Amino acid sequence: MAASESTPTREEEEGEQLEEDRFVSSHHPSAPPDELFDISTTVDPSYVISLIRKLLPVEPKNVDNTEIRGSNCNNEVVNSSNDSCKSMDIVDDPTKSDFRGEGDEDSHEKNARLSAEEEVWEECGCVLWDLAANQTHAELMVQNFVLEVLLANLMVTQSVRVTEICLGIMGNLACHEVPLKHIVSSNGLIAVIVDQLFLDDTQCLCEAFRLLSSGLQGGECIKWAEALQFEHVLSHILWVMENTLNPQLIEKSVGLLLSMLESQKEVEHILLSPLMKLGLASALVNLLTFEMSKLTNDRIPERYPVLDVILRALEALCVIDVCSQEICSNKEIFQLVCDLIKFPDKVEVSTSCVTAGLLIANILSDVPDLASSISQDLPFLQGLFDIFPFTSDDSEARYALWNVIARFLVRVREDEMSASNLRQYVFILLSKSDVIEDDLFDHQFEEKKENESLATTGRKSDARTLALRRITSILNKWNALKDSCEKDMMEDYATNEKIGRLLDICHGHTISGTSE
Repeated sequence: MAASESTPTREEEEGEQLEEDRFVSSHHPSAPPDELFDISTTVDPSYVISLIRKLLPVEPKNVDNTEIRGSNCNNEVVNSSNDSCKSMDIVDDPTKSDFRGEGDEDSHEKNARLSAEEEVWEECGCVLWDLAANQTHAELMVQNFVLEVLLANLMVTQSVRVTEICLGIMGNLACHEVPLKHIVSSNGLIAVIVDQLFLDDTQCLCEAFRLLSSGLQGGECIKWAEALQFEHVLSHILWVMENTLNPQLIEKSVGLLLSMLESQKEVEHILLSPLMKLGLASALVNLLTFEMSKLTNDRIPERYPVLDVILRALEALCVIDVCSQEICSNKEIFQLVCDLIKFPDKVEVSTSCVTAGLLIANILSDVPDLASSISQDLPFLQGLFDIFPFTSDDSEARYALWNVIARFLVRVREDEMSASNLRQYVFILLSKSDVIEDDLFDHQFEEKKENESLATTGRKSDARTLALRRITSILNKWNALKDSCEKDMMEDYATNEKIGRLLDICHGHTISGTSE
């Protein structure tokens, strides 16, 4: 009986825990009002708050910027929390070390205690990183001072892993409107985030670039642009972009530049001019040259997103008045994107090929004479048709391809070329007749329903109609010559049936295009 009487009951244990909770340090985030708990979520809000409390800065420790590894968390926006972290047992007893004197533990014990605290910090941080991808959780977190806690960590930490997690959490928070406004309104936080661009850790830089990109796409993007507008900041962004060998970091740094170009006009006015003076265009050309060489020689899938974001940045620049001339007159850019159009395995880089088609169309609109340099390039013509299957949901890309094809075909002189040369053009057109038919059939009704001005509709119809008329002329010329050609000039693909069908398709859509 004595032994059983000395064992605390469950009620006594709960009472003791409540008594301990009374001594939580005053600098911890306070619990929210009861009504904040009335939210639709599978995660207990009190659990989220306990995680935030665990992120309060641990005692600084002199380390050589060694990263703390071992946690499995995602550095992109995620839809669910890390299960291994979520299930961990967290003992919320932040007062344990508050009543010990500095001389009460030796150096070994102190380091061991700090390592344990850092491990708990990292685990909790990774859970919050994942939870921040959910809007409800993200809003709960900012209401309970997570930004203040993260800022405090960024101000004192010497661990790049801690910095990465802080930036990662804020990067996910910035994907939601309300938390993003909290970030903007937090005094000094944007400036501290910009300061992280000068770190030399790849993962920290990736998260910083991702966070800044989200800020530039938000409603208060001007404040982010003003924090980035300084020459030493912009030049450092370009320096990182040009000098890193890490594909992910290239993608994120160019992605930040793309966010600047795709943001509001005010952001463009603040940042674009100094970036162009610092050599933005030439930096992108150098990157494109490097990525194209990698694509041709190595074909590394991890680099495909890098190629795509570089092309998107160039395409964005070429439609901006103050930049278009520098981009469109650059023959190196034109040659590189034409080479991409001729790349045989387009499935691997389909998105990049579509962007290349848009870029070529924009370049030829500004510098039409460049079309002469490709008018005899049959692999280029074939490559343009090969891109159509990847543009099923993009009417602008389809129009761009027809525009380039029309510019190509109007320079073909079928009346002046030999039968053997003409045969090569016919071969390509017949081999792509299914692609032509599918594209015209699938989108003839969609294009009529588009809500666009008459002028825009006319331009689209003109480009397509002109291309189809040129195809008709080439096929008719071949029909006129085929009877005089030797039999070995006539392959199975060049049957009267296939030529007649393609001619009917072109004629039908030409009439339709004329009547629009």
